[in-house]
Amino acid sequence: MIDKPDAHTKQQQAEATLHQLVQDIDNHPHDYRPYYDLSVLLIELHSYTQAEELLVKALGLFQDRSRTAKNLLTYGLGNVYYSAGQYQKAITEFQQVNDQQLQHDAYLMLAQSYMGEHDYQHAVAFLLTAQETSRQDPTVNRLLGQSLLALGDFKQAASFYDQVLQAQPQDLVANFDRGLIALVLGATAEPYFEKVKTIDPQYYSQQQQRITAIKEQIKAKQQRTDS
Repeated sequence: MIDKPDAHTKQQQAEATLHQLVQDIDNHPHDYRPYYDLSVLLIELHSYTQAEELLVKALGLFQDRSRTAKNLLTYGLGNVYYSAGQYQKAITEFQQVNDQQLQHDAYLMLAQSYMGEHDYQHAVAFLLTAQETSRQDPTVNRLLGQSLLALGDFKQAASFYDQVLQAQPQDLVANFDRGLIALVLGATAEPYFEKVKTIDPQYYSQQQQRITAIKEQIKAKQQRTDS
């Protein structure tokens, strides 16, 4: 059995990687990629201010030299703001990305930034654009399911979640949300919830209040109809 690295070991590994990336920047001052790679690590370490400062500096150095560099560094800056919960700033950055290789990922991050702002209409618009080139992508379809569920478009949300579950039957979020939709639509929800309990009992327990809230809404609606 292989022991999992403890927190101290992970910290040592992160520090070693950090040192190596800083060294890469010093050794290759005309290469924008080490700046981006270092920003990714800083995001993982939740050092958002440092990551922002690094990428702003890198953009100052490279944005007029290379369109590819400008796009990647701008995309990286968007990721910094998204990870820090600054969704409007993230949206501003992702909207500037026009590199074909990054466009799909930028649309996904735009959608998730709008979801962070609870602007699900815009999220759906960007997700549908992203889906044009990747109709079977479970990530895109899951995000579409989540956004449409938030908008109350239950049948459409169910359709996208079904596509996720066809590709990834053990997807936790898709199974749980599909169960919620089944409750709302008066269909059988238990198979979905039972699978969630099997995959992650703690997650199911944490989400129990959502099931209770849906059941109460259905009950209240039935009572209004009966009266």
